[in-house]
Amino acid sequence: MHTLTLYALIILFLPLASFVLQIFFGRLIGPRGVWLSVGAVAITLVLALTMLFSVVLGSPMEHYPELVWFSLGDFSLTLGFQLDNIAVVMLVIVALISGLVHLYSVEYMRGDVRYTRFFGYLGIFTFAMNGIVLAHSLLMMYVFWELVGLSSYLLIGHWFEKDSAADASKKAFLANRVGDIGMFIGIMLLWSVTGSFTFQGLYELVDVEGGNMFAGQMGLLSVAGVLVFMGAVGKSAQFPLHVWLPDAMEGPTPVSALIHAATMVAAGVYLTVRLFPILTPDALLFVASVGALTAVLGALIAISQTDIKRVLAYSTISQLGYMIMAVGMGAQQAAFFHLGTHAMFKGLLFLCSGSVIHALHHALEHTGDHETDPQDMRNMGGLRKRMPITYATMLIGALAISGVPLFSGFLSKDAILAGTLAFAQHHHQWWAILFPVAGFGAAAITAFYMFRLIFMTFHGKPAKAQVNRQVHEPSLVMTAPLMTLAALSFALFFTLPGINPLHAEGWFTKIIPQAENLTGYPELGVEHLEHGFHQAHSQAVRLSVGVAGSGILLAIAFYLLGWLDPKAWTQKLQRIGLYQLSRSKFYFDEIYDALLYRPFLWLTAKIAWLDWDLWDQRFIDGLGRGTVKVSDVSGWLDYHLLDQYVVDGLGRVVSWMGAVGRKVQTGRVQNYVLWALVGGILIVIVAANF
Repeated sequence: MHTLTLYALIILFLPLASFVLQIFFGRLIGPRGVWLSVGAVAITLVLALTMLFSVVLGSPMEHYPELVWFSLGDFSLTLGFQLDNIAVVMLVIVALISGLVHLYSVEYMRGDVRYTRFFGYLGIFTFAMNGIVLAHSLLMMYVFWELVGLSSYLLIGHWFEKDSAADASKKAFLANRVGDIGMFIGIMLLWSVTGSFTFQGLYELVDVEGGNMFAGQMGLLSVAGVLVFMGAVGKSAQFPLHVWLPDAMEGPTPVSALIHAATMVAAGVYLTVRLFPILTPDALLFVASVGALTAVLGALIAISQTDIKRVLAYSTISQLGYMIMAVGMGAQQAAFFHLGTHAMFKGLLFLCSGSVIHALHHALEHTGDHETDPQDMRNMGGLRKRMPITYATMLIGALAISGVPLFSGFLSKDAILAGTLAFAQHHHQWWAILFPVAGFGAAAITAFYMFRLIFMTFHGKPAKAQVNRQVHEPSLVMTAPLMTLAALSFALFFTLPGINPLHAEGWFTKIIPQAENLTGYPELGVEHLEHGFHQAHSQAVRLSVGVAGSGILLAIAFYLLGWLDPKAWTQKLQRIGLYQLSRSKFYFDEIYDALLYRPFLWLTAKIAWLDWDLWDQRFIDGLGRGTVKVSDVSGWLDYHLLDQYVVDGLGRVVSWMGAVGRKVQTGRVQNYVLWALVGGILIVIVAANF
């Protein structure tokens, strides 16, 4: 067996072994057994880093082992791995974030009634994510795609005794099923035309230079690409299926960091990057439009939220929109770059929020305050001195996501924003300008609401002085992951071996191919876009720094220096309805409730009435009652009329005739002669009359 194949098998199945161990033997081993799960994920991280170093220091990885699962005539289905540079980087991201979340959860979840089971769920989720990354075909990816949906349902609903958590897990599961149905139809449509499920097979079949199998039917390929992309719309919480992600914050905070910051939601972006070589210009425009709308929508909603985790949830939606928009514009390298940087700083931000919530929760319990919400930023303030490590690391995360120079977000967001400028310049259409407007607008809003979060949480006067005095920094088990992710949020980490933190060239951009270096791209002509990306970079940097700086300065004026009164501006925006629109999340839940949920429940109630009341009770049960009555009448006729009068009566007649016959049979010859003579006379008389 090839060494890389062995590494891939260990990375894939070791988290599954962790799941089996914790679910079936967790209670026997006890709480200390969770360190076995931490160790299992640590081993997968070491193996993934080993492969990454070999890629960075050596040649590109292209290893595609497969085996035939089953054959049916000419049809055969294979299982295999697609180990290339993109997969290796994604494996490192999943293993790193999952490992840090495992370590963080050892302390954060301590004392939970289902402590070991939680680590089992983390294991099955990591197994499913690794399966998505390693899958060599759309069908194999779809299997693990569904398993991710199941494991996320279990993790979000871990505290299922809370109605909000149980409802959130069901909402996430069902919203993802909507996108997955489209994805499955798209997979079947591609297979019906090409006869292939594998990524490499699809790339070759749509390669323009190699003879495009879809030539003359690009509309069909566009439809298939959009349908498969619907799976990403669900998993990556894109408009209009974004509504599940904020509610999923009801799960434990480590789950938010693992699923909703770095891995599960990134799976949709990973799928879109994999699909990129077969997406037509029409499909890419659709993808870019969905991403741009989602980026702006998430940012506008986050700006008014007061729950610290919901701010980060809508921030995640916005950042995922950035990535999807970049893929749609042909900047798939920038999209994947932002996926990597976002995994670090957004995982950091979620774990920092968990540190704050954990500390406030224990402080509130110590003071006997069970009414205050530990996630509401209005109940915080002044935590900077009480939690210096959490403050410093969260500030680094905020600087990174805002796109401030020297931090990783500056590199990846600028690459995407340069892509929006190049896209607009390339198309020369009025609608193309909407993409840079969406990109830079969302960047400015992101900087504002992230520093709003920082100032409301850590600066100013404590909302509750007594509670603030009880707040303290968590243990090293929780702060070590924060410091690790904070270090990985600096730009220098992604620019190595270079030391220029203002230029994106480094190991990441070296090993991830640009669009023009890939096969496929039916009629796209990405080489023009790639040239435009480089041309627009300097302009994008200046504009990006400007919008990020303006957003941060505005947050300082509102929430740090008090030059502007947030309450007064809130009232002004309320009078024209804008604040309430953002605060109410643009009423998407209410709209879906009015247009989808209630009509659907009304329809199901009517169908239930038809099925139960009309069909079952009136027709089926009525038919049964009628049958009983008919059977009663039939029974009476059978027993009383037929049996007693006809059958029994006939028997009585025969019996009477027998009794009469017995009297005739006397055994005397003279009687027989007499009766014979009488009979003969009667016959003569009858014959004479007729």
